[in-house]
Amino acid sequence: MALYLIGDLQGCLGPLERLLDLVDFSPSRDTLYPLGDLVNRGPDSLGVLQRLMALGDAAQPILGNHDLNLLGVAAGLRRVHANDTLAPILASSERQVLLDWVRQQPLARQVHGWLLVHAGVLPGWTSAQALALAGEVQAMLQGADHLAFLAHMYGNQPEQWTDQLSGWERLRVVVNALTRLRFCTPEGAMEFAHSGPAHTAPAGHLAWFEVQGRLTQGQPIAFGHWSTLSLDQPDQQPQLKNLTLGLDTGCLWGRRLSAAKLGPGPGEFELFSVAGDAPQR
Repeated sequence: MALYLIGDLQGCLGPLERLLDLVDFSPSRDTLYPLGDLVNRGPDSLGVLQRLMALGDAAQPILGNHDLNLLGVAAGLRRVHANDTLAPILASSERQVLLDWVRQQPLARQVHGWLLVHAGVLPGWTSAQALALAGEVQAMLQGADHLAFLAHMYGNQPEQWTDQLSGWERLRVVVNALTRLRFCTPEGAMEFAHSGPAHTAPAGHLAWFEVQGRLTQGQPIAFGHWSTLSLDQPDQQPQLKNLTLGLDTGCLWGRRLSAAKLGPGPGEFELFSVAGDAPQR
């Protein structure tokens, strides 16, 4: 039995199929953990959802910001952008089945000692707290009030977590941290305007995984979301930094789709990657 963590798919079905072939993936034996942004901007978002659903329990994804955007667009609460590729999902005869499957997925998982999130974890959160807060969002997505949640989900404020937050503001901070975070201050104030590599952090900010004293310091964490992060590496391959592993290696932009096969020990893994298709713009 093998466990594979895989970076952002964003509708890139061809590279997904090549990666599954490369690792000889078997749904009767192995499990795939896509790290969010399953859909959008790539050429076959519908195909990716159908492929993952067909794997049954062998596919255990988490949600990213683009997946939540799909739910918002489908509910009529978000406008479609010119480079979105969600129309085939929304026009599909399986539309409701697909959307319901997306709504059932969490924003975080813990697997084989690893914490899995799409974007990041605030420095003041433990892994247990991150999982519990992700559970609050998941319960809301699965509940009767999910449309009201989607309507209040968007916005950059509050920029910082406090235990006193409640209601929509509490859930918005959780969503922003788990699905959008790249840079924050040492105190955990989030910044969303910048998406460059870690060394280009805005003044007063750090990559979230570089904050000294964060409460997940000894916790292996895998994430996606940050396609420019691997550009900091000479070979553009993911590297473990402070026990964190960023697996979005820019498949959407014609670079690589990467997966980590989890090893037996804490933080151990083996990397696999395939070439992306022609860059999507």
